[in-house]
Amino acid sequence: MKIIIVGAGKVGYTLAENLAREKSYDVTVIDKDGDALAKAEENLDVMCIKGNGVSTSILMEADILDTDLIIAVTGSDEINMLSCLTAKKLGAKKAVAGVRNPEYSQELSIIKEQIGLDFVINPEFAAAEEIARSMGFSSAINVENFAKGRVRMVDLIVKEEMELVGKNLADIDKESKSSVLIGVIVRNDKVLVPNGSTVIEKNDHIYVIGEPSNIYRFCKYHGKNPDKIKSVIIVGGGKISHYLHKLLAGMGIKTKIIEINRSRCLELAEELPNALIINDDGTDETILKSENIDTADGFIAVTGIDEENLMASLIAKNLGVKKVITKVSRTNYLKILTGLGLDTVISPKEITTNHILKYVRGKSVESLHRIVDGQAEVIEFVVDESSELIDKPLKSIKIVDNTIIATIVRRKEVVVPHGKDIIKAGDRIIVITKQQNISAASELISKVNGGLQNELLNGIKKLGDIINM
Repeated sequence: MKIIIVGAGKVGYTLAENLAREKSYDVTVIDKDGDALAKAEENLDVMCIKGNGVSTSILMEADILDTDLIIAVTGSDEINMLSCLTAKKLGAKKAVAGVRNPEYSQELSIIKEQIGLDFVINPEFAAAEEIARSMGFSSAINVENFAKGRVRMVDLIVKEEMELVGKNLADIDKESKSSVLIGVIVRNDKVLVPNGSTVIEKNDHIYVIGEPSNIYRFCKYHGKNPDKIKSVIIVGGGKISHYLHKLLAGMGIKTKIIEINRSRCLELAEELPNALIINDDGTDETILKSENIDTADGFIAVTGIDEENLMASLIAKNLGVKKVITKVSRTNYLKILTGLGLDTVISPKEITTNHILKYVRGKSVESLHRIVDGQAEVIEFVVDESSELIDKPLKSIKIVDNTIIATIVRRKEVVVPHGKDIIKAGDRIIVITKQQNISAASELISKVNGGLQNELLNGIKKLGDIINM
């Protein structure tokens, strides 16, 4: 597939990096900024063209006539939309645009129809949604929903005082008595493939998947009972805060936005007439104390400067706020933040990349979530009646290496499967895999005759009926 990316900024670079890594895409990056383009040219296996992504001549140089998809993710909504419009007129098959402005968000259906956009992504709104989900389940680092909310995956950090430490997955499952699956363990930034004998260690990130009610029971049993979030302080008055206030208000959570720029405060007061806006420095501990941070249940730092978000979050954590969320643009900060005890870190460019990769993979992919820079992926598919997966016990299917079918959703039933379970036509399956670029359920079946089952599936099979999933 030939793909053109207009914009080599944070989102464009991350997207090009991931698409180039998957090898099945021919990627061209267009940008006017020579420095940004040089970084992409030096580090990525992509073609780079310096110029304006709206220019017909530049698009022709990028071979727009034979392009399957153009993705415009510059910092300007107008440039993104115009670039896509021009590309479609010149013959690009599909177009994706980044549109951030809240004013446009209310008119997206009209914009898509008039310009011919096939997909629109709003990085700030997507980030706000992820933050809101995390606030709704306070004990989790991150929360992802699948199967239209019927299946949830939470990322938990195992603390030293938790009884999970030193126990294997088989024993944990028997004790918990809840139908969930610990599908992935991240230890020292490496994704581990667990089985029933895998032992949980202190500071492991465990990804637990299952029905929301079962996830809740699992967390409560193991001392990670979610606290009710009633009030939140947001530092930074950008677009994320605009969307976040509306989402949290809909959840019944009171918000207070602290923004240092007075003119932006006036804009927010007009955009959000029911919001409490404070014109002050949210990175100043004295200011935060004067705004009663000690009574707040949550704290969210989403300024445009990573260092300010880091400092503000450390202050909030030190003052005992239950749930602290930090936005970062530079992912090389992630290890530092985790080492400082700041657990919940969100990166808008990574969230945006997830959404666009899901679109690029095709309509077969219902949901997509990447773990640790794409070391593993959690993908949702709907299985059709022609699939080779249906009507066979899972233990008899040769699944591709390092892949597991973690959940089967059938009508009102959600099953965390073992080897005897069967997939039916129309089922939704949530798959955890370390494979790259799986875009259809049919690609889950190994084409190597006589090949071994993947390590994850073997782990499940070895447990057999010991684990009552």
